[in-house]
Amino acid sequence: MKRRSLGITAGACALLAACGYRLLPFTASPEEPVVIGTANSLTHLDPAGGYDSGSWALYSNIYQPLLTFDPGATVPRPDAAESCGFTTSLTTYRCKVRGDLTFSNGRPVTAEAVKHSFDRILDIRHPLGPSPLFANLLSVEASGPFVTFRLSTEDATWPSKIATPAASIVDPAEFPRSGLRTRQTFPGSGPYVVSSYEKGARITLAPNPSYRGAVSRKGGPVEIRYYKTSQEVEKAWNAKEIDIAHAGLTAATLATLENGEDPDVRLSVGESTVARHLVLNTRPPRRPLGNVAVREAVAALVDRGRLAETVFKDTVSPLYSLVPRGVTGHSTDFYDVYPESDPQWAARRLRDAGVPTPVRITLGHQVGSAAAEARALKAQLERKGLFRVELVEESDWVTYQERYKSGEFDAYVLQWSPDFPDPDTFVQPLVGSGNALHNGYSSAEIDDSIKVTQRFVERDRSVDRFRAIQRVVAKEVPLVPLWQKKNYVAARPAVTGGHYLVADNSGVWRLWELRRERSAG
Repeated sequence: MKRRSLGITAGACALLAACGYRLLPFTASPEEPVVIGTANSLTHLDPAGGYDSGSWALYSNIYQPLLTFDPGATVPRPDAAESCGFTTSLTTYRCKVRGDLTFSNGRPVTAEAVKHSFDRILDIRHPLGPSPLFANLLSVEASGPFVTFRLSTEDATWPSKIATPAASIVDPAEFPRSGLRTRQTFPGSGPYVVSSYEKGARITLAPNPSYRGAVSRKGGPVEIRYYKTSQEVEKAWNAKEIDIAHAGLTAATLATLENGEDPDVRLSVGESTVARHLVLNTRPPRRPLGNVAVREAVAALVDRGRLAETVFKDTVSPLYSLVPRGVTGHSTDFYDVYPESDPQWAARRLRDAGVPTPVRITLGHQVGSAAAEARALKAQLERKGLFRVELVEESDWVTYQERYKSGEFDAYVLQWSPDFPDPDTFVQPLVGSGNALHNGYSSAEIDDSIKVTQRFVERDRSVDRFRAIQRVVAKEVPLVPLWQKKNYVAARPAVTGGHYLVADNSGVWRLWELRRERSAG
């Protein structure tokens, strides 16, 4: 079926140092950097190797996509592209690349570079990478300044997908087609260049003098320090080693800051759509959670309100659906289908299905507040002797991803941040075939419904289908929604712009908005 064309038209070599290496002088700045402390880990600086919020926060600053989102916007606008739009149908999308762009190593940004960037993501298909986001991409063609995407299915959300950090454009001469970049340099065309990097510890960014794109404001130098737990971030904050704490302070401290007035803190609080799920490994017959009755019992035993109150001090809210509150298509199916924290209901369901108890499962989790959450979930599931839960803790984020994606855990806890402002970002990557959860779940009914939702240019017309998908998810329980978080950023009084790090639904971390105020004296 032919659909109307949707056009988007524009208006008007940094070296990375591993530990012990020095960088080129031009990246240095006499201005003192704003120092951010975070418990969000960085998986990989190569965009083909990271599909997590910690990595994407960096990609949106170092690299450049064809399109980007302004703060709070639901429709993207051009960045590296001069213009973009669907052609004769929702299966062909074409962009014209700007002619004045260069990577930080001096090489030009071209349509061929765009093609290379997408081709390598699909060729590499790194288990920790973003290839699930481009599941319907058939091919990319480059001709002169034009790049054309051909899709296997109609997809009105495609402009939003190529506005994400997953669509970061990289230099073909620097990033190999068949594998992740191993050299410790990461040239890009974004607002920042990397001036130093110590893996797992810190990264320093300097403004990119050759940047041209959607960001009109020039940023200052920024240093990001990575910590294993929120307790470590809090320790650095209290020692005044960092200027901003993002995704790091403990729930108890955040609750105190939110309820009081501290003149030494600029606290930014945003209603986010970041969601937490208990992911269930559905692979039968070896896995006990391959039995849907066992998964239903898990859903009936979880006490979200108690998790929110006791573990997170009400800095999160209970969630009963795949699509969070505040997003088109949100529902409450897990509230409607299952009782809250009901061992009798769970016991009856297991008994009716002939499942002997206790059901023994492993539950994977990370350290810090995630460990406290896992202990609370273990206690909830083990009531009345229905389950025996072995907790498996992993301190390293990359290793944790590798372990759950290899199917090592029967269940694991995962936080999901939106890729772009549309319900599709909570559905296709999580419950579509080949999803990012790697829990063995697929549904032909859901796959068909996803295709239908992606045909609607007017996104409100997709609501009924998204709600139907969520009913299937509640019935088949490949995951159990736990809670939805607020987003907190604590900054020193001398630092402004921290509220731009309170993530909207675009996943963009706007470091260029940060400023250190200078005293009048």
